[in-house]
Amino acid sequence: MKAKASVIAQRLLNLYRQAHVIEGGWVALNKIFIAESTDEILDELAALPTGKFLVEHINNLRSGKTPVDSIARELLPYGGAFAEKSLHTEISEHDLRELITAINDFTPDQQGLEKFVATPVIRSFGKDWVMSVQAILANDTDLFDKFTQIARMWNAYKIWLNANEVVDKPINDRLRAQLQVDMPEYETYLPMFGEEGTKLLRRLHALTSSLPASSDSEQD
Repeated sequence: MKAKASVIAQRLLNLYRQAHVIEGGWVALNKIFIAESTDEILDELAALPTGKFLVEHINNLRSGKTPVDSIARELLPYGGAFAEKSLHTEISEHDLRELITAINDFTPDQQGLEKFVATPVIRSFGKDWVMSVQAILANDTDLFDKFTQIARMWNAYKIWLNANEVVDKPINDRLRAQLQVDMPEYETYLPMFGEEGTKLLRRLHALTSSLPASSDSEQD
């Protein structure tokens, strides 16, 4: 039985409030928000305490205003306070200078990305480096925006590699269902790679409808 809109809305709000401890960060959460938020659910969310912030965030995702791996600073849960306390955000003056220098010296190509993520201060944050740095830079709009573009480009390269892996796999019901869930992310990032990215996106779209109905999930 399909869950009631009010139940789904409360679950989405709980996920939003717990973003700072969820594996996969905003990429994982935003895919869920996009996949599960109908207009009815948004109406339910708007009636819940702090739900209006999540509604605005989801609308930003739908319109493309906010990338799938991010969230507007002013819409961070609890004003970002939880993220700042739960993530690695303690940083020395030396490391802060290193971080600022790395951001300002960044070159928008693969070599620049690899150099940036290899910077000792970035490596010190571990797998949550994007959210940690965003929390540290939350009060510096210029640096925050510059860093978000770097993080977006890094995610784009990961999406590019993942998309190429997907098109090389035998298609089945399970893979097609996952591809449909991930499609907003592919649609956001693959066009950044020009004609090659557009061609790859077309191949992914074709895969979502290429599995014959009679095959069911026999390949799972």
